[in-house]
Amino acid sequence: MSSFGKSTNNNYRQAPRYKVPYKTSNPALSERRFSEVAWDGVGERMTIEGTANKVGLLLVLCLVGALFTWSRVGITSGGEIYGAGGWIALGAIGGFIAALVTTFKPEWSGVTAPIYAVLEGLFIGGLSALLEMRYPGIAVQAAGLTFGVFIALLFAYKTRLIRVTETFRSGLIVAMMGLGLVYLVGFLLRIFSGYQLPFFQGGLIGIGFSVVVVGIAAANLLMDFDFIEAAADEGAPKYMEWYGAFGLMVTLVWLYIEILRLLAKLRDND
Repeated sequence: MSSFGKSTNNNYRQAPRYKVPYKTSNPALSERRFSEVAWDGVGERMTIEGTANKVGLLLVLCLVGALFTWSRVGITSGGEIYGAGGWIALGAIGGFIAALVTTFKPEWSGVTAPIYAVLEGLFIGGLSALLEMRYPGIAVQAAGLTFGVFIALLFAYKTRLIRVTETFRSGLIVAMMGLGLVYLVGFLLRIFSGYQLPFFQGGLIGIGFSVVVVGIAAANLLMDFDFIEAAADEGAPKYMEWYGAFGLMVTLVWLYIEILRLLAKLRDND
């Protein structure tokens, strides 16, 4: 798998702790998480190539989980769907727990990140199968667009066609905060009043909102590439390759789900 950028590790300073010199909008790859890692400088260090290889492995594990759930979802002669609910719930809840453990215990990420990938695969596999029954071909389209965006942004980042500046980081973090507020308000309104914001429905408003969310998720990939490269240059310990790969997987899963939602809204609007 292609590397995110060139990493030399020439500026590593022997110290019990290190600090990546800027922030990211991905909570898994937060500055605080990397800054809290203690290391005595003994042993192998994190590399861009090692992280890229682990991202590839996590993607394979996620695909295995997704195919497992996909194969167990079906529809009866009466038109009722079976086999999805339990796997989707297991993947969603289990993946959330695995993500929390990984975030608070980065040194365990060599075990918890693969577990997270499989569980998220169960979730998105079941979700994709359900949507596929209503919108034939949507899962392949969403997967193709997700990897297309990933490859395009990786190329743009490596060639410096797009540069992650401090203004870019600050703007994306503000956008993430605003998006989180919209989701929170929408959730509370749905729970307490039954009202659903037009952002989460079909129509032009809903489609426009999904386009914005997909754009924000895609922009987070650039932040992830940049942060992983900086962490490797700073001399992070070897196990942080798993943690960096985990953080990137979180963004890829989010991007795929948002693209699924956008495609579903577009199909409904036809």
